[in-house]
Amino acid sequence: MDSTPFKSGYISILGKPNVGKSTLMNALVGERLSIMTAKAQTTRHRIFGIVSGEGYQMIYSDTPGVIDPQYRLQENMMSYVRASLEDADILLYMVELGEKYEPSKVIDIVRDMPIPKLLIINKIDQARGSQLTDKITYWKDMLPEMEILPVSALEHTNVDELMTWLKDKLPVHPPYFETDEITDRSERFFAAEIIREKIFLNYKKEVPYSCEVVVEEFKEDEHIIRLRAIIYVERDSQKGIIIGKQGQSLKKVGMEAREGMEVFFQKKVHLETYVKVEKDWRKKDKSLKKFGYIH
Repeated sequence: MDSTPFKSGYISILGKPNVGKSTLMNALVGERLSIMTAKAQTTRHRIFGIVSGEGYQMIYSDTPGVIDPQYRLQENMMSYVRASLEDADILLYMVELGEKYEPSKVIDIVRDMPIPKLLIINKIDQARGSQLTDKITYWKDMLPEMEILPVSALEHTNVDELMTWLKDKLPVHPPYFETDEITDRSERFFAAEIIREKIFLNYKKEVPYSCEVVVEEFKEDEHIIRLRAIIYVERDSQKGIIIGKQGQSLKKVGMEAREGMEVFFQKKVHLETYVKVEKDWRKKDKSLKKFGYIH
């Protein structure tokens, strides 16, 4: 009988907006749980991705990018970052290839934490000449207390090496979740996130950041999922932009979101979308509570 103790722990992925945290978590979990776009700050919530294997369970925590908050929504997003630091058993601090060291409260906390931590240099598929070697040397000088692993989350380069490192560092602990679970989030949450991703991909400037998606109805039977979703915006002018001429823009978002959901849920999806105005919702506690950012 195998007497090797079970290992389980929380692994927090931190870094600035758009360094590739969500792409890395999706690569590690093997499921597309976090939305990924080229725009910064697309992740607003803390999302757990759970991987269970022979004798271990890893709970990855994808968090919003570390920023200096400008309004109430961003303040609440940063509270998820602080929470992920508090319960982490292992820390992955992520930088992208061209990034430079900048002193910050988060970096200071990471440096001082007495747990295994790894600096990940992402997007190495973009490296030219001696750029990667130079960057490893640079970060060793800047953060000598941290081990370094270069990866390409997009190309899955060194992701297996990262998994091996993590398994080695996991603390001995029983599993926190059932071994067949892959996330702590509901199907409604992921449906809303898929719609939000398509909004980020289809609209420019401030409009996507002013949107919140609420799935009001989620009915599933054997062959089809029927959803009704509301896209909230902050101003009437944004509502017009989201809907578009003769409703074409909203129709395109709905079609792309439905296709994305059918891949994610592996089932036919019927989706209805509506647009409503919730004035200045990102700045109001009442609205943020309604949308699940304040508990």
